[in-house]
Amino acid sequence: MTRRLVDKRAEKSPRRTRTGPGHPKRPRTRRTKTTPKAASEAEAPTALALLTPGTEALSSAVRTARRVTEAALQRLDLLETLEHAFEAWDELRAEHAAFLSRCVEERRKLDRQGTFLVGAVRAAAEQSGPAAPDSTTLATRSEDPLQKLLAEAETKIADARATLEKELASEVALYEEAFERIRTEIEQRVQRMLAGAPPRLRLLLRPLGQTRTLLHLDRVSGDESVLLLYAFAGRIPSRYGFLFDDSTDDATLPPQPLYAEEGVPASGTRPDPDQLRAYLQSGTRVLAIKGFLPVFVPTPDGGEAFYRLLQRGPVMEVELLRGGEFTSILEREEGERFAGHLLRLKLAGKIRLEMEAG
Repeated sequence: MTRRLVDKRAEKSPRRTRTGPGHPKRPRTRRTKTTPKAASEAEAPTALALLTPGTEALSSAVRTARRVTEAALQRLDLLETLEHAFEAWDELRAEHAAFLSRCVEERRKLDRQGTFLVGAVRAAAEQSGPAAPDSTTLATRSEDPLQKLLAEAETKIADARATLEKELASEVALYEEAFERIRTEIEQRVQRMLAGAPPRLRLLLRPLGQTRTLLHLDRVSGDESVLLLYAFAGRIPSRYGFLFDDSTDDATLPPQPLYAEEGVPASGTRPDPDQLRAYLQSGTRVLAIKGFLPVFVPTPDGGEAFYRLLQRGPVMEVELLRGGEFTSILEREEGERFAGHLLRLKLAGKIRLEMEAG
């Protein structure tokens, strides 16, 4: 018996479609040949591809700023001590300074990128040959690829700069709102504490002969230093441990009396005594003072004498501004006038006072 050999390829080949009245002919799909775009059209560079301003760093800075602001205000709500309120303020102030520094760097980075790209485009135009249009002609030929790229670059730079300034203004407003809330909360806490438990002072008189004296006061705590500043000047300090800070920015000079914050520039932390007095009497809400307590005492002629209390180990020493310089050696009348001012504050309920003659 002979087996029939079958072509496997024939079995797998599709059956032909019949045509005719019962089988309409399918329309044939013609393949269209695509013509490649011109290189100038398909691969023309754009400003978006060449310029990538550092918005990622700015966005990260904004997220950090908002997170730190929220954390500082939460700490303010949860912890009701003066020290913790100032810690929240310090944290927020430090982050604010870092945020402003990052924004300054982003401005510089954007300016560098923009200047470099615009310069590169103009250089490309100059390298096109003798017939290449100059910058004036380039500005009037919008169909020129280089002019189009230049316009895109300038637009992108302007948009990125506008976004940066908008974000900066928004975050600065957020910080200022948080700062205002913290200042107000600290003031309210100080007022409540002064009303409930005024700080205690013990004044020690150290006679120097028959007509002169030294005045010392017992060392006070951190809370008491803040309360005393409010009792003496009606203002709050910018930092909690301001009275005990003897750091200096120049080892050859004594500690500077002001911090570079709350409106005090870095160049203004070492004012002369008259400038310091003017700052303390300027009416600013927060005093960025460092290492001392100011006390202004009325004088018989209608003026005010400027005393300051400096921390000297276990005691505070009283100094008087006289003749453009501070001195701790007081005339008897000057010492009595200072002691009398403390007595008036005691009668007003702002302090508790003890006196002791040495």
